[in-house]
Amino acid sequence: MTFMNVSSMRRFGQKLLGATMLSLLALSPSLADEMSLYGPAAENAVSGGRLNMGLLLEPPGFDPFHQAADARIRLSVLVYQGLFYEGANGQAIPLLAEGFEVSEDGLVYTIRLRQGVKFHTGGDMTAADVAYSYNYIRNPDNGSPGAGDFSMVSNVEVVDDSTVRFTLTNKNSSLPMTLGNKYGAVVPAGYFDDESAKNRINAESVGTGPFKLVEFVPNSHVALERNEDYWEAGVPYLDAIDFSILPNSASMLVALQNKRIDLVPLSRPQDVQQVSSVAGLNIERWPSLAQTAIDLGSELEQLSDVRVRQAISLAVDKNEILKASVGEYGTVLGTMVSGMQESWGLPLDQVPMQGPDIEKAKALMAEAGYADGFTMTLTTINGFDWMDPASVTLQEQLAQIGITLDIQRVDLGVWVNNFRSSQMGFTFNDWAAQPDPNLLFYRHFHKKPDGADFRNWNNDEASALLDEGRAEADPAKRRDIYNRFQTVLADTVPTIMLYSPDHVTVRSDKVQNFTQHPTGWYFGLARTFLAE
Repeated sequence: MTFMNVSSMRRFGQKLLGATMLSLLALSPSLADEMSLYGPAAENAVSGGRLNMGLLLEPPGFDPFHQAADARIRLSVLVYQGLFYEGANGQAIPLLAEGFEVSEDGLVYTIRLRQGVKFHTGGDMTAADVAYSYNYIRNPDNGSPGAGDFSMVSNVEVVDDSTVRFTLTNKNSSLPMTLGNKYGAVVPAGYFDDESAKNRINAESVGTGPFKLVEFVPNSHVALERNEDYWEAGVPYLDAIDFSILPNSASMLVALQNKRIDLVPLSRPQDVQQVSSVAGLNIERWPSLAQTAIDLGSELEQLSDVRVRQAISLAVDKNEILKASVGEYGTVLGTMVSGMQESWGLPLDQVPMQGPDIEKAKALMAEAGYADGFTMTLTTINGFDWMDPASVTLQEQLAQIGITLDIQRVDLGVWVNNFRSSQMGFTFNDWAAQPDPNLLFYRHFHKKPDGADFRNWNNDEASALLDEGRAEADPAKRRDIYNRFQTVLADTVPTIMLYSPDHVTVRSDKVQNFTQHPTGWYFGLARTFLAE
């Protein structure tokens, strides 16, 4: 076996600060340097204080096992932890793990656990809790949206109180990153044996993270408080965080300027411009692993024809949608999020079916029997401000090939239910990737039952490539496999990646040492402090 510790695990190549980031207004503390857990440690940090952060998107729940929304993940990563941390530059850094060994055949991972970890309930974390938590999430009968990420795991067992063993049916080079906490976490063994726990977890705190959940009041706020028993001494620096759920951007800007809010994420360029000259406020732009996209569910009759999907792709002008949505605050995509393009993206000049090419799109529509066009519903999500101008722009673009769009806005919870039931239809999407191509693509696009195939793509060639890429450990061979997959993805169009929005945050002068993780999740609040 080969022992892997923190230093020897490091994988390079995920260069988040590529050429696309050179035009930033003011890069915050350098993300080119390797980040520690949750961000860089602060020098001369002040302990204490309550941070007020404004949010437009309310998490539909706080359950890391059963709730898929990115709005949940952004906050819950501060409360719940997995075995590894999603390093910003593509490495999986031990979190609740201390290190691990891999068998020669790559099918057995023996993981040594961090000592001295306590749950928010006061109990000590042991291997029994870890085995229970990961066995729970990987069981599809338990309804976790992340179950497919663990489909190659056949067993998680206790070796001793501080060691667990993961046995795999097939090699998975990205298993450590999978053992992060986008979906799942370590909770006390047997927690979900009581059916009421699925509701209680939205109101009680049973994680191991630097903050505890105190209160979650829908349409109002989420309150977190410092975990006094956290295993890293002196962290977090803040006593508490209040996330205020605000109804719109206008109210957020007023609260920011009136100093009722200390920190906000902004997505609209007009909002950034409104506060750009306000004394005491600092605007910062950060690299992104997020993407906005158009999803094309093949359960719809028209979209079941690949020629129609190709025609739509050719009719879309991504640059126009970017400008309408976020102005200059983003990067147009091919088939890979901007933060991973240099390391894992198909070269942009090799991506097929990229528009605008209206004449070719019309020819494909006619070939598919839709020369006169058709009417279709475009679903957008309340609270995602970019979707409103983007939908108008897309409506105009598709009208050129005879497609009339009826725009339907739904709440995030409704959209998530459609997503999980593979009834997405024709919709905008907005999601963040972990910095690994397997975790970006496999669950979303692999055929069922190993993947979720949310868009009903059902593509054999793509699924075979995803299996191959997951098992391959050699970086160069892996890059070639994922390039071939992305070619199939772009050519047959189950989704159209539009752009990666820059993460833009505005903070008051008193907010210090905040770094925005490229996923958009708020890890950095664990190392943020207030100067006053």
